[in-house]
Amino acid sequence: MGKDKIRKFKENETFSCLIQPRTDEVFGKDHPLKGHWGDKVFGNDRPIVVELGCGKGEYTIDLALRNPGCNYIGVDIKGARLWKGAKYAHEHQLPNVAFLRTRIEFIGSLFGPGEISEIWITFADPQIGREKKRLTSPLFLSRYRCFLKREGIVHLKTDSRYLHEYTHEIARQNGLEILACSTDIYGKAAAKVLAGSFFENGAVPAMADGLEDSGAYRHLLSSPLASVCGKDAVDALFQVQTFYESQYLAQGIPITYLAFRIDHDGEYICPDWEPDRWLPAGNQ
Repeated sequence: MGKDKIRKFKENETFSCLIQPRTDEVFGKDHPLKGHWGDKVFGNDRPIVVELGCGKGEYTIDLALRNPGCNYIGVDIKGARLWKGAKYAHEHQLPNVAFLRTRIEFIGSLFGPGEISEIWITFADPQIGREKKRLTSPLFLSRYRCFLKREGIVHLKTDSRYLHEYTHEIARQNGLEILACSTDIYGKAAAKVLAGSFFENGAVPAMADGLEDSGAYRHLLSSPLASVCGKDAVDALFQVQTFYESQYLAQGIPITYLAFRIDHDGEYICPDWEPDRWLPAGNQ
């Protein structure tokens, strides 16, 4: 292990906003914070939003800066990545941000029934050929349902058309309510999107010139998502970017988006779809 990683791991231990449960605290048992994030971590009963696979935490923090009325938890297993977001939240004393270092497979041990209002899945590994590890598979949706509020929302933002189409079919064939869907949220305006970052100046980037006129933006403004979450949520979808998202945009890779509710009685079925059609060139 490199010296810089060791330094980050040691510094992580000093951040009160970063929770790092041991495996024996979550494997086959409930963690003491389960059902108590509001009172024990945030000190309030405001809605809690979770980002799964948050990486460096930029999306979690940017959303938290925009929405002080909600609490945000970024989840990832990579401590060296989480260090950046946790350090920022610690140094800026952000009251509505926490980070959780754990495997996503253990989240059922960490969140209680109805404790979470929304889930964000941003640029997750599509896990081609490994459906049970895919974060939108029936297995994971069943886990999310155990702690997501009734009518809670799952947001999927990804560069992977494979993952997008798979998830869309999961939602459609299980009769889940789809609030918004786009296979290219930036469209022709992608080159004008501002890749602002809270790490540089803490500022929220303004809407890029011309983006308001893009078809995807107008479509999402008229979607049920805007009715449920408001225009600010649609604007954030375009303005908040992860490190990887800005890289994908620079390469001209379309960014897809899907928002849906997972309310469903009984087991989720695996979708009947055409995976080969959406495989990346290198996997065909």
